[in-house]
Amino acid sequence: MIEINTNKSADVVDITSLVEKVLLESAFDSGICLVYTLHTTTGITINEAETGLIQDIVGSFARMIPAGIGYQHDKIDSNAHAHLQAILTGNCAVIPVKNKRLILGTWQRILFLEFDGPRSRRIEIKFIAD
Repeated sequence: MIEINTNKSADVVDITSLVEKVLLESAFDSGICLVYTLHTTTGITINEAETGLIQDIVGSFARMIPAGIGYQHDKIDSNAHAHLQAILTGNCAVIPVKNKRLILGTWQRILFLEFDGPRSRRIEIKFIAD
């Protein structure tokens, strides 16, 4: 498991190097790596971590599912938009592993998406052998 702190209400954090560190410290060699968020207002995805694209991701979610427009859940917690945005991303990613290396494309990174921060967050990492 890894823990991170997000810095904004909506944030994107590149966690690739953290996952790679867990992999290198493990006895695992080849198979698949499962990266799973333990929170209902966050997501995990694979994409490019370029600064402009990250701004576009955050802005796009805010426009698609804006905060404070009368969601039922807001009556008890004021974060319905965060739950709904997280549904669009999903809560996990599966990455192939070979010879203790994540098999990712040239620009692919593991991104953690925060929709209800800033907060301390936990991410579970599991390895499944070939």
